[in-house]
Amino acid sequence: MTGARLGADDVDALLVGLRFLGSGGGGDPLPFRQALRRALGGVELELHDPADLGDAPVVAVGMLGATRVFNEKLPSGQEIIRAVRALARWTGVEPAALMPYEAAGLNGALAVAAACELGLPLVDADLMGRALPRLDQLTRAVAGGPISPYALAEPGGLTVLVDDATPAALERVARGVVAQGGGWAGGALAPVPADRLADDACTGTLARALQLGRAHAGLVRHGGREVAGALGGRLLATGRTVEIARHPSASFGRAGVTVADDGGGVLRVEAENEYLLALLDGEPVATCPDLLCLLDRRTADPIAVDGLRLGDDVLAVVLPGPRWWRGSPERLRHVGPRAFGLDCDPVLLPELAGSPP
Repeated sequence: MTGARLGADDVDALLVGLRFLGSGGGGDPLPFRQALRRALGGVELELHDPADLGDAPVVAVGMLGATRVFNEKLPSGQEIIRAVRALARWTGVEPAALMPYEAAGLNGALAVAAACELGLPLVDADLMGRALPRLDQLTRAVAGGPISPYALAEPGGLTVLVDDATPAALERVARGVVAQGGGWAGGALAPVPADRLADDACTGTLARALQLGRAHAGLVRHGGREVAGALGGRLLATGRTVEIARHPSASFGRAGVTVADDGGGVLRVEAENEYLLALLDGEPVATCPDLLCLLDRRTADPIAVDGLRLGDDVLAVVLPGPRWWRGSPERLRHVGPRAFGLDCDPVLLPELAGSPP
């Protein structure tokens, strides 16, 4: 879908698709529906193929912190803008284009809004291909590329810039800033030439979100297998949640979800910020970095990990994850179940022609 265009009429489809790519996490982009419609009113934003921009400097943007706090402590709309401008002052490089560092959930919507506000082209790529919780899980970090200097701008007005940091150190310092500050901040990563994105980014992810959102339309009229097939995935179970066990962990909150399948089986889903591992009758059937999604059975809408409730009637489906992470065992090590403390090898859908980059 290279060269796809995004207009006001595409906002609903985009936001639904971003929720699918969130795999239960990433934050809810729906509060940005009206803001994006206004920003795109009367115009269409082209989703640029990185190859079309040559060596023009591209800055990846997004928010970092607690998405629930974000919804309670609303943005001014200038946090990412301030982070981008602080980064430009520090590096002396003005961005020629923006991209999301996470084209999923809230961050996909924030990148579109920032590109409209700054009047910059939007690149159809990101540094995760789905929702992931940590900065050291960016594709660029795993590939050995630069992610600092990194600018953070809090809603209260504080701006922090971190330079010359390893991915692990940047994750640690940035989390400390938001934890001791307002709970979240807008962020901007080091500018890199667009022609580098073919190697250290997932391309086509915003277009994929649009594709998923359009495929989702009207799915309420179909059964579970038809829903999964229309989205390009596989049905794991259909039933009700009979147990949700939430407990803290060393980093993010953890949850274990049990779904009583209509066919008599039991599906267990392990989750952190996102759904990470599905076991059917004790056997692993799907894992990250593929996209595990629990959908409302009536509407086929994705349900977030922190929005799931006991007794929810759900469809559990798995969609293909980004191909970039399958490129080597070393890449997969950073986003497979063991990266989240789960003692399980990755169980991924077979790679098919036309699967996401």
